[in-house]
Amino acid sequence: MSSHAHLTENDPTFTARKRSTGEIIRRVSAYLWPYKGLALATIACAVLSLLCAFAFPRLTQYIIDDVIGLGNTSQLDTAILLLVGAFFLRDFFNCVRIQVNNHFEQNVVFDMRREVYARLQRLPVRYYDKRASGDLMTRVIEDVNAVERLLIDGTEQGTVAIVSIFGVLAILFATNPVLAGVAMIPIPLLALGAMWYTLTAHKRYRKQRQASSAMNALLMDNLQGVREIKAFGREQHEDGRFTDRAEAMRQGTLTIMRAWAFYNPSMSFIAATGTGLVLWIGGGQVMDGQMSVGELVAFLFYLALFYEPISKLHGLNQMLQSARAGGERVFDILDSTEERKTAETNQPLPHPVRGEVDYRNVQFTYADDKPALNDINLTAKPGQMTALVGPTGAGKSTLVNLLPAFYETNGGEITIDGQSIAKTALQSLRKNISVVSQEPFLFNGTVRENIAYGNLDASDEEILEAAKAANCHDFISELTDGFDTKVGERGVRLSVGEKQRISIARALLKDSPILILDEATASVDTATERLIQQALERLMSGRTSFVIAHRLSTIRNADQILVLKNGSIIERGTHDELIEQEGLYARLARIQNTTFIEEGFEKLEPVG
Repeated sequence: MSSHAHLTENDPTFTARKRSTGEIIRRVSAYLWPYKGLALATIACAVLSLLCAFAFPRLTQYIIDDVIGLGNTSQLDTAILLLVGAFFLRDFFNCVRIQVNNHFEQNVVFDMRREVYARLQRLPVRYYDKRASGDLMTRVIEDVNAVERLLIDGTEQGTVAIVSIFGVLAILFATNPVLAGVAMIPIPLLALGAMWYTLTAHKRYRKQRQASSAMNALLMDNLQGVREIKAFGREQHEDGRFTDRAEAMRQGTLTIMRAWAFYNPSMSFIAATGTGLVLWIGGGQVMDGQMSVGELVAFLFYLALFYEPISKLHGLNQMLQSARAGGERVFDILDSTEERKTAETNQPLPHPVRGEVDYRNVQFTYADDKPALNDINLTAKPGQMTALVGPTGAGKSTLVNLLPAFYETNGGEITIDGQSIAKTALQSLRKNISVVSQEPFLFNGTVRENIAYGNLDASDEEILEAAKAANCHDFISELTDGFDTKVGERGVRLSVGEKQRISIARALLKDSPILILDEATASVDTATERLIQQALERLMSGRTSFVIAHRLSTIRNADQILVLKNGSIIERGTHDELIEQEGLYARLARIQNTTFIEEGFEKLEPVG
């Protein structure tokens, strides 16, 4: 197996705290309570169906001993009708049970999935830095299903099995205590087998769930990056990677199946020996005249109804172990701390928001290693444009990501109009900040839906005006279905420049007083760049803007320019002021043929 495909517990794909079976059962049981009526109806139908099945052994005994044995032909028709009636009622109640159970099941799955998804939407960005999207999809879809099976099938089958076991047990001892005692001989072995399976199964199921997540994570990653795979001719390489993940999944599943293949037939054989012992002792009693043939046959049928639910409990045990492994991963999401869910952080920004932003001694680190930002101090007045320049890894993106609280500061304070964003409700904070990234994300919907994402209540006229202001109305009009054209996954049917202008239209429609702009004209032609720049000027007009600049031409008109390196601001001022300072920025600006700032930083080192 290739080294890149090794599955380890340290892989963030597999992070989930281990939980006891009791905790999983207790927590998932809470999802049944809103539908207790459906749960009771399901169990009631199952019990009624079981009681009808109980009539079969007694009617069979009556037919063999009192009808056939005594030649009482006049009662044969009645007995058969009663037998058929018992079968009909058994299957009728079973039919009702299945329908009620389906509604019960889908309601619970809907609630669980909705709650897990809602929690995912409210977790901090840092949570997603450590987990693969394919892994989270596996948890929402497959692991929820595994937990649901325990909720629904486990509740119903477990209740019915217990009722059946104790009900039949009472009948068996009331009918023939000696044979009932013989039937109990295999029970210790069945209990030991169940204990062995329970104690060893969880590791097998956890490993299989982890392998499934790893395979799904790779699959999702490769489907999104299929163009890069083809561009580099890495199809065979990715075949190998997927083969490794699929092999781990296959081995994990086979490990479970091998254990089940040994466990289930063994339990079945042990139960069958009990039937053999009963037939051996009971046959002797029949020949000695201690019981009739009909009574022995009835006892054997009841015995089948006793061993069958025991085998179902074995199946429920397998289901329980699968649900435990899935439940750990589901509750890893549900137990993760949401972003700012306290009264102290629920204050709205004062209205109207002017857009004055202050960073005061701000510190930030992504982990326990090198700090990403050191003692950042800056003030952006309402309507001002602040340009951030510096080499890759200088902290530009980190600095702007702290403003909408995608990450929380480790020290210092950020304020908007004098109010700390640490005490501000996220909905209010983010409502007043628009973000246009360097690689704009479009949803797999229509152009109209993607623009309207900035304001879901916007009218068609407002969407049209935003499109015109963002210089994207003309190309949208030329599309096959205009604003109703599907853009494809991540906007794959549009060019980089077209996607960027749609994202600008989306930000215009949101109309927030503060703007974060990761300038994205690097990958477009000159004509498209001009259109984007015009759209950006309209977008930034009257707004407090933070621009991560990649071109020197962009930042000449900035109200202040911050030069970052190694997480610190090493120079600040307007373009002219920085030129006069004769520092790094000035040396950079004098490189005549350097279009991109990062390229200049590669060539220059700070003076002094």
